[in-house]
Amino acid sequence: MKKFFKRVLKICGALFILLNIMTAFYAYKFTNVKNAFAETNKRKIEKTTWSKIKDVVLNSDAVKLKNSIIPDTSFQTVYLITKDNLKLEGWYIKTDSIAKGTVLLFHGHGSNKSSVINEARSFLKMGYNTFLLDFRAHGSSEGNICTIGYYESEDVTLAYNYIKDKGEKNIMLWGISMGAAAITKAINDDSLQPSKIILEMPYGTLLQATEGRTRMLGLPEEPVSALITFWGGIERGFWAFNLKPEEYARKIKCPVLLQWGKNDPRVSKNEIEMIYNNISAPKKLVVYENSQHESLCSNEPDKWEEVVKNFLQ
Repeated sequence: MKKFFKRVLKICGALFILLNIMTAFYAYKFTNVKNAFAETNKRKIEKTTWSKIKDVVLNSDAVKLKNSIIPDTSFQTVYLITKDNLKLEGWYIKTDSIAKGTVLLFHGHGSNKSSVINEARSFLKMGYNTFLLDFRAHGSSEGNICTIGYYESEDVTLAYNYIKDKGEKNIMLWGISMGAAAITKAINDDSLQPSKIILEMPYGTLLQATEGRTRMLGLPEEPVSALITFWGGIERGFWAFNLKPEEYARKIKCPVLLQWGKNDPRVSKNEIEMIYNNISAPKKLVVYENSQHESLCSNEPDKWEEVVKNFLQ
């Protein structure tokens, strides 16, 4: 009997070590972005169970997406420098009318500023200047490490200070997914004071964001998600379990528009409700019945424009 238990313990120990190696490798490759550019219109392929397992064991390299769409009006290319000397690229676009203010737009993980062109066009049409930024390790910005909102919060602050230094008094922040999470952390860490904020489908905590990704792979959320979160943070020099937009929301002092797609497979209703409940400032929650984890502006444009226009008035 003792031999049997020893054998079981050895097998369990070996499996635990193997699981840690797999998740540590996955976390490394997921947060390490290759310089080689990828096209934005990749063909979606239905994955088998084996290919899903390979995604965790091997995890294909994350690569930067080209900014394949540029503004269809005149714009200024702006470069910002981070504390670790990375050059970030942004586009500053002025509205044709007398500007009511400036909206800063922040894209999601694995995307770029081209992906939020539709939102920028709408804000321009509403009479606002816009500033679109490629996060570090995304689009045309430098860097190879993505932390899903942790260090990216500095990028938000840099963009905010750039527009503020231009003399703008009415600054709005808009972000989707990782961009929304980075906004909440920037406000928490750097005490930004925007006039209004629009957050679209931010995750509640980084652990929950990892659970959402694991869930989409069709794999057990635990303990895989916790281990990926642990190793991702350790490898990138921060405690990932403390990355909590739901807690950062308590520091927001300006009006907030929180938006979410009802069919979102990554960010749960509970996450959105927790963030909403933790906001003490004037707030509004809008659910899009026909949307997933995607651009609400592109998928339900009429509703999005009406809601956002009313919020900004």
